[in-house]
Amino acid sequence: MFTDSHCHLSFPDLQAQMPQIRQAMKNAQVDRALCICTTLEEFETVHQLATGYDNFWSTVGVHPDNADVREPSVADLLQRASLPKVVGIGETGLDYYRLGDRTLADMEWQRERFRVHIRAARQSGKPLVIHTRSASSDTLAILKEEGEGAATGAGPAGGVFHCFTETAAVARAALDLGFYISFSGILTFKTAGDIREVARFVPLDRMLIETDSPYLAPMPHRGKTNNPSYVPLVAQQIAELKQMSLQTIAEATSRNFERLFTGVTA
Repeated sequence: MFTDSHCHLSFPDLQAQMPQIRQAMKNAQVDRALCICTTLEEFETVHQLATGYDNFWSTVGVHPDNADVREPSVADLLQRASLPKVVGIGETGLDYYRLGDRTLADMEWQRERFRVHIRAARQSGKPLVIHTRSASSDTLAILKEEGEGAATGAGPAGGVFHCFTETAAVARAALDLGFYISFSGILTFKTAGDIREVARFVPLDRMLIETDSPYLAPMPHRGKTNNPSYVPLVAQQIAELKQMSLQTIAEATSRNFERLFTGVTA
């Protein structure tokens, strides 16, 4: 019934509890989960989760926050993207939230890494999983510069802006480029009124739900370790915002997941 479109089950605090997590998912009617890769070093572990369980899939990518890791080439990403049950490129994007003493000019390595992921996505025909934080203008600009939103070259990769926390204007721009918007447990936080307004605006046929486990557990579990069995709470919040049934939200977001990540079935 429900699909968690973004989780990090390879992280040690979740991997050690896999039997319990899978039982909790079954009890909560969470049928599928996409396990997200954040480094090339981590990829084998993430991919083993996807190949080891019939309702898990994986991505390949290097998170923008990870500086002291192996830098991916287009060839690195394409080779791994060709493996069974790898359905997306990312998590990738830009994150200027923790600049510290660095300037935006110092983050050119991050922007170049993002371009590498976009090029790999376009060549592989697999969608991008985008992380953007305090960097939405550059994120959108680079997507456009690399041909997203235009029928050029290998064709647009498309993808999803995951764990969306930006403005309605950014959501509109992402939608205009053909991207989906994914909402996490943040949507249930008392302080997230602006994000709830964005969720009201985003069309249901362009929306995904996620946990971003082990982070950002939704209310009433905020502060606890998150896991995919909590994703129905995100769906419930969207159902209330859009005045629709929970089943309608579950079916629509799962159908969107299948449409975006080609080859993923129930």
